[in-house]
Amino acid sequence: MPAMRVTPKTALKRHLKMLNCALLGVLGTLGQVSAKQVSIHDPVMAKEAGQYYLFSTGPGITYYSSKDKIHWVLAGRVFETEPSWAKDVAPEFNGHLWAPDIIEHNGLFYLYYSVSAFGKNTSAIGVTVNKTLDKNSKDYQWTDKGIVVQSVPNRDAWNAIDPNIIVDEQGTPWMSFGSFWQGLKLVKLNPDFISISKPEEWHTLAKLERPALLGETEPGPAEIEAPFIYKKDGYYYLFVSYGLCCRGDDSTYHLAVGRAKTVTGPYLDKAGKDMAQGGGSVLLHGTKAWPGLGHNSVYAFDGKDYLVFHAYESADNGLQKLKMAELSWRQGWPEVDPKALNQYQSVLVAPEGTK
Repeated sequence: MPAMRVTPKTALKRHLKMLNCALLGVLGTLGQVSAKQVSIHDPVMAKEAGQYYLFSTGPGITYYSSKDKIHWVLAGRVFETEPSWAKDVAPEFNGHLWAPDIIEHNGLFYLYYSVSAFGKNTSAIGVTVNKTLDKNSKDYQWTDKGIVVQSVPNRDAWNAIDPNIIVDEQGTPWMSFGSFWQGLKLVKLNPDFISISKPEEWHTLAKLERPALLGETEPGPAEIEAPFIYKKDGYYYLFVSYGLCCRGDDSTYHLAVGRAKTVTGPYLDKAGKDMAQGGGSVLLHGTKAWPGLGHNSVYAFDGKDYLVFHAYESADNGLQKLKMAELSWRQGWPEVDPKALNQYQSVLVAPEGTK
């Protein structure tokens, strides 16, 4: 076949086409890099009718929706105003509801949340209930059920924040919670999911060393909080956050785990040490780019297990960002590839009809 003669005009067209393709590629890359991410603390998730929902610490509990777990639309807030009882429990409450958890049971969504003030255990965990998470549904209406558990200074050496609900093999709901003080607790709930069962049944899940003579109103040096229990293959896995959050590059937050055959424990780490005696196998540490990370939740979506958490990005002045990583399992223990910190990047999308 004879060679095709390339005229100057044809050569120019080819050159412009190549430049155009290269430019589109660069713009696409820049768009991914510059896209605003979801800035979030203490993320938890739920799925309804093919839509994912994300809830977090914030004024009135901030929540988002997504179809793919990457592109998130800010849906609004759960509470238009603060719960009516909040200031009675915590006089220094500033309107930010902390560390929610959400669970679906018998066609209802139960959203638990924390009312507190920094460094104090003037705290309580409340719960609000809805038939749907779709704010466009006629059935969308949150109904607050009030306080489930409360901590009172000089009465309780624990802090009623950071709730998580787990249902055992008998269908009994349990609430784990806690931060600093004397560690993480577990209490049995009634079948209504909104109140503590009688007679009461309590357990200590995990704790770190605390000076014996330290005043009970002091949080102390035991840097542990945010329990999350996940049931898989005959074990209950207790995920916890060790270290300090919310300090940007100085954050020491990291994740640890233990497991038990029963929901009440004991939860042992890989070395067999009880987490109630200071045990816990590190699951994920911070990196130079992401110095602190934690306050996780765990979910099974589409046949895969996912770790959902927040991490502080050094390159963005330590701002907290949403992170999601697939959990793999090796010899009965969860593992996370640290590369996931850089691989997952959320995209905050403007609601339809806005610019």
